Parts: sequence; C-alpha cells; structure tokens
Amino acid sequence: MSPRRLCLAVSALLALASPAGAQDTSALKKEMIGQWELATTDRSKTCVVTMKEDSTAQGLKLELEPGCMKALPFTKDITAWNVRGLDIVRMQDAAGQPVIDFTEVESGIFEGLRTGEGVYILQNLAAARSLAKSMDQMIGDWQMVRGKGQMICGLTLTNTEASGDNFQVFLKPKCDPAVAAFAPNQWRLERGQIILMSAAGQTWQFEADDNAQWRRVPDTADPLILIRSQ
Repeated sequence: MSPRRLCLAVSALLALASPAGAQDTSALKKEMIGQWELATTDRSKTCVVTMKEDSTAQGLKLELEPGCMKALPFTKDITAWNVRGLDIVRMQDAAGQPVIDFTEVESGIFEGLRTGEGVYILQNLAAARSLAKSMDQMIGDWQMVRGKGQMICGLTLTNTEASGDNFQVFLKPKCDPAVAAFAPNQWRLERGQIILMSAAGQTWQFEADDNAQWRRVPDTADPLILIRSQ
C-alpha cells in the first residue's frame, strides 16, 4: 500500500472511531453531573463534591463543601474536573494537572489511588448516604438460628472499625460448635449482603429474604438465618 493510501485508510478509521469515542466521553460527563461523595474506603473521612457542566479554562467546574480540605487535605489543590479517555474521571489543579484519577469499578462507584496515601472512593451522594443508613440499621444484637427457629448463637455487629472496610463483630457465649469454630470477628455490608469474616480468612455471606431475614448463601435444606434480636 502506498504511503498516500495508508494515510487515507488511517484517516478513515479515525473518522469512524472518533464519533463513538466522543459519544462515550459525553455520556460519562453527563453521568457525573451532580453531587458525589469523595471518601476514604472506610468512609471515616468524607467530602461532598458538586460536579457541574460549566466550562473553565482547564476543565469543568466543581464545588467542594467547606469541610473538604480539613477532611481530605489533598482536595485543596482541586479546581476543576474532566473526563479522560472513555473511563477516567479526573480531578485536577489550576494548571490542568491531575490531583486524582478515578475509574469506575462498579455501577456508580469509582476508585482513585493517591501514591503514599491509598485508595479513595467517589460515589453518588444519595447512594453513599443510603449505604451509610443501611449500615447504621445493621448495628446491634442479632440471633443466628436454624431454619426451624432454633437459636444457635447470639452476636453483636458494631460500627467499630477493624481492617479495611470492615467492622468488629462479637459472638456471645454458648454458640453452636460450628459457629464457634468459624469465630467471625469482622463484618461488612457489601452489594446487599452481610459478610461475616473470621481471623483465618473464612467468610459467610447472608442475603435478605422476603421475610426481612438474612439467609446464608448458598441456601441449604436446613438454612442458617440471621434475625434481629427483639
């Protein structure tokens, strides 16, 4: 193929690809307009970010709530936001340089890494507050029962931070040997499941059923169920 024909072929490919890329970028920008929660992974430090569609010299406008710089000091450098490529949401400084880049890890949840600091989460504000409310509702005393209603263990879910995104859980005395052997010491709420974890790295997952109870999955003929203590 002659250089001229090669150039024309490349130009044609770029012309075909560009509209799709622009469309995807535009769609992501539209999705990001609104209020978001920027937080550490355990949500111990949070900041509300309002992302706007108005343009600035270096990107798109945003507003940080007054407490952001105290909660997350690096936010003092953020003056604008933009989309890079098809899946990167960038918060940048006045010179247009990245302060932190986020990529979507699941629907409506983005993760960004700052070297030497760790991972930060960007999530739709309403969804983040709904999760926090759900977490608060989980705190307290629970009973673990078999399918026939036989109580085999009592436990307390707390909001005391453990490792990562996990919180401490405490078993009460006289638990069934199988539960005592599992010995969960941490828990978290993840994708609609209560996850119990042991020091040995084992996990038990419970999903809400139609009776406002939480059943261990996968289900069995003699299911294990978590119910709130009365």
